Amino acid sequence: MDLKSLGWSPFFKESLDKLSPQGLEGVVVGRISMYDGSHYEILTEEGELRARVQSKIINECPPAVGDWVVIRLSETHNTIVNVLERKGFISRKAAGREVREQPVAANVDIIFIVMGLDHDFNLRRLERYLAMASASGAKGIILLNKSDIADDMEEKLDLVGGVAGDVPYHDISALRGDGVEVVRTYLKGGMTGVLVGSSGVGKSTLINSLLGEERQRTIKVRTDDSKGRHATTSRELIPLPGGGVLVDNPGLRELQLWGDASMVEDAFQDIRELSLECRFKDCQHLAEPGCRVQEAVKSGEIDEKRFENYVKLRKELNYLAVKMDKGAQAQERAKWRGLTKDIKHYQRYKKKGK
Repeated sequence: MDLKSLGWSPFFKESLDKLSPQGLEGVVVGRISMYDGSHYEILTEEGELRARVQSKIINECPPAVGDWVVIRLSETHNTIVNVLERKGFISRKAAGREVREQPVAANVDIIFIVMGLDHDFNLRRLERYLAMASASGAKGIILLNKSDIADDMEEKLDLVGGVAGDVPYHDISALRGDGVEVVRTYLKGGMTGVLVGSSGVGKSTLINSLLGEERQRTIKVRTDDSKGRHATTSRELIPLPGGGVLVDNPGLRELQLWGDASMVEDAFQDIRELSLECRFKDCQHLAEPGCRVQEAVKSGEIDEKRFENYVKLRKELNYLAVKMDKGAQAQERAKWRGLTKDIKHYQRYKKKGK
């Protein structure tokens, strides 16, 4: 298997060259395609291998799908002994109360945010995914699937254009193959993409269309609300004909962001640009005088629901930062006591305005 077609580049070669020559005896390099809970499946020039990982690697840098790794070969079992430096990493907060980062994929160039043009259509969820994409360093692309059954197509495209910023978006039908080739154009030259989105949105159908075969299992969604069940249950890196790879990702019931508040600012470019015109540099855009953002919300220049989601995501990430840094909790509590008062002030102000 040609490593270049799997995404190998001078960046990873340089990372490999930094390792001790003695540590490279009897080893091969490959890319993790899947993890089944006990073994990693790895694509190499010698074919597909299965390997376990050294305990010290688990503690230092747990491997993820998409990672380039060094494997020491053995007749009894193969072992991952090094994880090469990453070029981008996509993660989210693990579901539940535990404050833990959950990897989505490593070394990704493009995040394809797949959203259905049926009942799955949700601008507030799309804004969450755009925030995740902005924090990853990868290029975000929005794929609006199920164009063959879409109602009010033009209206929905206009709505997406209002939140996408400079992120490109395309309407496609993975089932019929309409517009699917646009995905392939983004993956030329050994690029790596990952598909993210809700269950039943059509990620596996899209991969089958690109492969020209029914490789990934698919399940029909309910017609009354477009809810889907998990057809994909584990992440898998899949090489595509003609080069490039795609990571098929299980549908996310909820996307909790992992990072700092700057990722929200990047995803809400319109609000960030307007904030430069606020009277105060540290304006929270809630109840401060001379707030240009509040003026835009009041006039309808900024959609009110979009602004409220912006505030919600900022608060969510600041809360995450507090939980991660217990030493800063007292300071943050004082800050958010004041901010909570501002939020209540804003809600009273909004109510009076109506």
